Amino acid sequence: MRIPYTLERLGVIMRGDPNDPDTEWGVLNPASARRSDGTLLLFPRLVARGNVSRIGRARVVVDRHGLPVGAELESIVLAPDETWERHRTGGGVEDPRISRVDALGLWVMAYTAYGPLGPRVALAVSADLDSWDRLGPVTYGYEPALGVDLNLCLNKDAAVFPDPVPGPPDGEPAIAMLHRPTWDLDSTRPDEPGPAPTGLADRRPGIWVSYVPLAAASRDPAALTHVNHHRLVALPDRPWEMLKIGAGTPPVRVPEGWLMIHHGVAGRLLPGLDHQPQLRYSAGALLLNATDVARVVARSVEPLLEPAVEEEREGIVPNVVFPTAIELDGRGDGIVFYGMADSRIGAARLRRQLPST
Repeated sequence: MRIPYTLERLGVIMRGDPNDPDTEWGVLNPASARRSDGTLLLFPRLVARGNVSRIGRARVVVDRHGLPVGAELESIVLAPDETWERHRTGGGVEDPRISRVDALGLWVMAYTAYGPLGPRVALAVSADLDSWDRLGPVTYGYEPALGVDLNLCLNKDAAVFPDPVPGPPDGEPAIAMLHRPTWDLDSTRPDEPGPAPTGLADRRPGIWVSYVPLAAASRDPAALTHVNHHRLVALPDRPWEMLKIGAGTPPVRVPEGWLMIHHGVAGRLLPGLDHQPQLRYSAGALLLNATDVARVVARSVEPLLEPAVEEEREGIVPNVVFPTAIELDGRGDGIVFYGMADSRIGAARLRRQLPST
């Protein structure tokens, strides 16, 4: 099956202010959510002077056609207030993805907590998109068949499925979370490879999925932070994603299954650097099976969007297109919001291609 979607860039809708210490190092990689009255909100990562990241809330401004043309920052909703969210080099709360999980009556935010040992996945929930309650860092149940403790791994790029799916091993309804572990010990033992799962010949970082029983999360949302039944979804496959891939937008339900706009990375990785100047981030698409979300139905052969314009090629980290939010319009089309060169936020129009006759 081919990917029946295209992306068409619309332009920059939000950027940092060099005169504002809270945003002068960039505004990027937002989550999105829509209020019950239809108001579209972004939750951008705001990078302050000193490389400290916070998560804000902004109202999207649209033109007469309903297309985004700007975003107005309203408030800060999450700051690195906990010790496990702060790093000696700055750190903070980064790259949120938000899903409305109706089965729980909550919006669930997955974000990266860049703390003392590097990036880890953390969760927060909200009933109103105004106040957010931390659930804490995600922990991963040990599975002897994998032969590795995922709690030792750096992990990021997490996104939660908005609807329950059949979970292993018995098919009972579960909340599934995508994430991207890496098999190294850079945070504690630089340049020393860490343990990888049994039988995994390709150590390049890829997308995994883990599950929480819906019944447990319904009793107590904090159960979302204790995931199990870890399964590999996808590894790098094409030249434009030769180094690593990671989850991008939260998955959304489409006729073919679950659609996710992901990122792929190519180029040369320089050891010991946080911001890598010789990498190239592009966006593609994965279609996952409607019931077995660990099974890929189709994936992009070529990128749907790659760094091409100045705003994507020049910035804190050059040559970056980093999708993190998606809003569908009910007709199969929609808008994807993405980070541009780790400095600003762009929007792209998602279009569903009709089958040829």
